Amino acid sequence: MSKIKHGDTVTVHYTGTTDGEVFDTSKQDDREALTFTIGEGQLIPGFENGVIGYSAGETITINIPSNEAYGEHEKSYVIEVPLDKLPNDVAEGSFLNTVGPQGPIMVKVVAVNEKTASIDHNHPLAGKDLTFEIEILEVVETPEVVE
Repeated sequence: MSKIKHGDTVTVHYTGTTDGEVFDTSKQDDREALTFTIGEGQLIPGFENGVIGYSAGETITINIPSNEAYGEHEKSYVIEVPLDKLPNDVAEGSFLNTVGPQGPIMVKVVAVNEKTASIDHNHPLAGKDLTFEIEILEVVETPEVVE
């Protein structure tokens, strides 16, 4: 059985945890397995790199440091916004939809005072180390290119 390498298309079931809490899984609610191609940047780098060298039929656990996941929590991504620019019912801990340079994003309200709200534009998992249990279901190898 061949080992996963750059360019292969891989299908997996996974459960992701941080701080002992599950934040995402493909093993519930009739979700389909995840299929991606190594090297196309469809997933966080630590996930793609973490399956390289394994084979279909294996179940592995990988630990991904924050810098190979969603990056460090950047203080500069937390900004003050005047309350009159936000919905009337804005509250600490709530999430708002907005548009960033790369399209729609969800931001978190981390504090509210009389005039402003602090809005965190970091990914919710920024600054966190992640652990994934991954069941490798299928590997479709990239054909070797002969020149």
